[in-house]
Parts: sequence; structure tokens; C-alpha cells
Amino acid sequence: MSVSKLPPPERVGSFSEKWPPKPTWKAPDDVPDLTGQIFLVTGGNVGIGRETCRVLVARNAKVYLATRSEERARIAIDDICQSTGKSNIHFLKIDLVDLASVRKAAEEYMSLEQELHVLINNAGVLYSPGIGPQTAQGYDVQFGVHVLGHYFLTLLLMPTLLRTAKGEVSGKPTLVRVVSVSSDAHEMTAPKEGIVWDSLKKGDAAMPARKKLTGTRLYGQSKLGMVLISSELARRYGDQGVVAISLHPGACGVKSELLRHLHPIIAWIVEKIRIYPVSLGVITSLYAATSEAALEMNGEYLTAWARRQVPSKHAQNPELREMLWKWCEEQVSGF
Repeated sequence: MSVSKLPPPERVGSFSEKWPPKPTWKAPDDVPDLTGQIFLVTGGNVGIGRETCRVLVARNAKVYLATRSEERARIAIDDICQSTGKSNIHFLKIDLVDLASVRKAAEEYMSLEQELHVLINNAGVLYSPGIGPQTAQGYDVQFGVHVLGHYFLTLLLMPTLLRTAKGEVSGKPTLVRVVSVSSDAHEMTAPKEGIVWDSLKKGDAAMPARKKLTGTRLYGQSKLGMVLISSELARRYGDQGVVAISLHPGACGVKSELLRHLHPIIAWIVEKIRIYPVSLGVITSLYAATSEAALEMNGEYLTAWARRQVPSKHAQNPELREMLWKWCEEQVSGF
């Protein structure tokens, strides 16, 4: 086990987290040269994901933009290539609502590349007040995408990440990173129990629990799940050269397509009161994924803009971390 050796972070107050001060670490200015590094970004076709890919490409990384729609991915890739004057960005098809698709995407990546330096689990969905659809395997779609889909992708790519960390291909051992884009919703709107296990059952068996929680609580629960899995990832693989960091990208959210499934009135209120431009929203993700300082933050949770933060009490629960990891292991067995 290898976790952050830094002194424990101080709690960032609620007001400061929701309305953060000007950043001291900026993107793209402070992003280092990334020549020779390979990144995989889920949900890289829109919002924070697209801008993250744009900066990475501009800083000479090789980037795989992973999303389900090739048409939308090509539009994003053309835009990024045109704006940066660089073309080292590639489409990888993945549908995180289907575990079979996740496996296929991981296998496709591993057929193309022997190394992976940074995995950014960025893709997200938000349903409120409705509960949204189910995944192909019958799970709550928000938990399925944010937690189970990303967990499975990370697990499948772990041999490649570890190979990269050991320097088996390059001859140079290096730390690799898994960055999980969570949210302050992991604390603000997660159920008081933390994880409501009945809501994670498949199909109709989970509907009473899901309806009781509503989409807002289900979203918070899924974002809590991302922090828990990231922390457990750090515990399990930190001594093998993996740095796992979860984060809140900014305020209530940044201006992106994440709000597309919200009730129009709620989306309008959120956008008017607490929405920041994507140029700020990418800062914390890029800090975790590229900065030298973040290499010392294995197992930590960051908030806007690129500040260390204390996650919720549920997120710090080691028993809950292990329970969720084992639950995920059980769900992906057979895929």
C-alpha cells in the first residue's frame, strides 16, 4: 500500500468550494510538455472531456478520445486538430452503459498500444429529478456509467498501466495515473446511508429504492462511488506505481453537456447561479493528470481549482470502500 505522504489536507469550506478563488495553477499555461505520454479520456467528445483532450494534444501527448458516438467524436477530433495544429488524437469506441462494450474497448486499446500513462475516467451523465434509464445489464445508469463502467475499464487496462509503470516497454519505470472526475455531489446529495445497496440491484428489483432516492440522490451516490473506488485503487495498486486521484471539477458544475438531462427549469437555475466556463473546469483534471505535485497525492480527493480537499465521511470509510470494490468485482465477473 502506498498512499499520499503529504500532511492531511485542510478542509475547504463550503462557500470556497462552491465559489472558488482564482486558480494558482492554470491550464494550459502550467501543463508540462507531454511528449511520449499516452492518455485515454472517456467522454472526450464534449465539455470538460473535449477541453481536456485539447490541452493534452496541444502539449504533445498522444490521446485516445473514448466515447460511444464515432460521429460526435470525429467532430470533436476535427475541432481539436484545427485549434491545436496537431493530430495525435484517436477515436476509441466505448459505451459505458454496456459492460461488453467496455471490454471490447479495452481489448481494442490493448491491440493498439503497449503502454498507457494516464487514464482519465471523465464521462458522466446526470438525471434529475427523474431516475433515468437502466444500463444494458439492468443497473441504474448513473451508477453504471460513473462507477461500474469505469471500474471495469480500469481493471481491464490495469496490466497495461502496470507494464508502463514498470518500464517494461520503455525501459524507464514511471508513475502512472488514474484520474476519476467525481463531484461535490458525492457529499451534497448522496444518500445519508452513503450507498443504498437495494438501489444497485438489477432491473425491476431496484426500482422501489431508486424511485425513493430520485435521480439527484442516485447521482450523488454514483459520485460517492467514484471517490470510494479511486481510494481503494490507490490502496491496492499504489505500491506498484499507480497514482489514483478523484476530484470535483468545479463549483456545482461547469458549463457542459452534463446538464442535458436535467429538468429545464433546474438546469436554467444552476447555469445562472453556479456554472463556470469549461476553461476553468479542466484545471483540476489536468492538474491531477499532469502536474508533478499531484504525483505525491495518491488516494486524495481534489476540488476547484486544483486544491486538496477532505472528502465526505462516507468517502473516508475503509469498510465501505472494500465493500463497493467487491460488489463491482462480482458484477463484472463473466464479462
